[in-house]
Amino acid sequence: MNTPPVSRRHFLKTTGALAATSALAVSPNEKISVACIGIRGRGNSVMHSFIAEPDCEVTHLCDVRQAVLEQRGAEVKAKTGKMPKLVKDYRDLLTDPSIDAFMVATPDHWHALLTIEGCLAGKDVYVEKPASHNIAEGKVAVAAARKKERMVQMGTQIRSAKFLHEAREFVKSGALGKIITGRAWETGRSSAVKLAADSAPPDGIDYHLWQGPSPERAYNKTIVEGAWRWMFDYGTGDLGNDGVHRIDYCRYVMGLDGFPEAISASGGKFFFDDDQQWPDTQMVTYDYPGHIIQYEMRLWSQPKLFGAGEGAVIYGENGWMQLTNTSWKAWDADGKLMKEGSSDVGQQAHVRNFLDAVRSRKHETLNQEIYSGHISTVMCHAGNIAWRTGKKLRFDAKTETFDDAAANALIGREHRKGFELPKV
Repeated sequence: MNTPPVSRRHFLKTTGALAATSALAVSPNEKISVACIGIRGRGNSVMHSFIAEPDCEVTHLCDVRQAVLEQRGAEVKAKTGKMPKLVKDYRDLLTDPSIDAFMVATPDHWHALLTIEGCLAGKDVYVEKPASHNIAEGKVAVAAARKKERMVQMGTQIRSAKFLHEAREFVKSGALGKIITGRAWETGRSSAVKLAADSAPPDGIDYHLWQGPSPERAYNKTIVEGAWRWMFDYGTGDLGNDGVHRIDYCRYVMGLDGFPEAISASGGKFFFDDDQQWPDTQMVTYDYPGHIIQYEMRLWSQPKLFGAGEGAVIYGENGWMQLTNTSWKAWDADGKLMKEGSSDVGQQAHVRNFLDAVRSRKHETLNQEIYSGHISTVMCHAGNIAWRTGKKLRFDAKTETFDDAAANALIGREHRKGFELPKV
């Protein structure tokens, strides 16, 4: 009598050997089980991208808001016919061997810690951008992914867009000659941030969990409902919010696959008289050997650059290229259009790319593997640190530190008790 093969999930359940997951892959006939953590706005969208893949099942939903959990659970059941498990505390997911992967779309201050703890628990992770709240956390996230041989993809979905790969290949062909400089930008009119008075947290939200590793602070409805992005303790400003996309595809098409050597920045709150802490105007310069990338942010501006509210341009000796979120165009030195291309933004392809790597266990096949995502995220952190210190900073890629004590003091933060940064 032949003994039936033991499934990966049954093996983990019967042995409890979470550490063994690094050597195992999901069976070809088995659906990938995904737990989605943070499922309001962006998280809801990415969750549906996972649901759309036939070999994937969203089996768990996790959020600190009970009403959001119940609403999303009902939506998933209506779409798939199955009710996912609803979990408020992510720590309950770590010891569940039935879960293959995490999707993380929480506020920025949770991104790295959930990635790290997920990896250490044997889960693969799809984490929204930026990959971390600060450089120190991002460095540990990379180490955790490597140590546990986890597949970790950062959600800069344009990395999987067909048009972006075409653009990079066109530049690599030499059609524009030697590439020297790039310029990325964000323009557009944002809203002022006016904080409501602090209050007791309302029923239905676990505010202790929402705060997580960030410093203890009284509940503020405006911050928790979205203004966290513009506060030092939780967000990374618009540089880490939107700039990470544009800086990332600018350096990718330029072929700059490592950290810059030096960073300088200027800017401030020149337009809004409000409660946000990050600048509404920012100019950052990244120095590479023989190359420069400049980033420009104007959150008060109606005029666009090159007809695009956000994008990048790349200059070579024989021509130049413009990139948007869905297209590229290249012109020669005389202004004649050489070639162009377009596609969708790459969201579904990015999720598919992640799931394929979960099956193959080949992290090099990921279009935005954690180390590459970490580089682009660090560039945002470094730009913010250069702005906060008012100094031109040199960056050591080996130690991921600066040549300045004040800048190095901003590399990490002290984690709140109960949410300490693990040692990897």
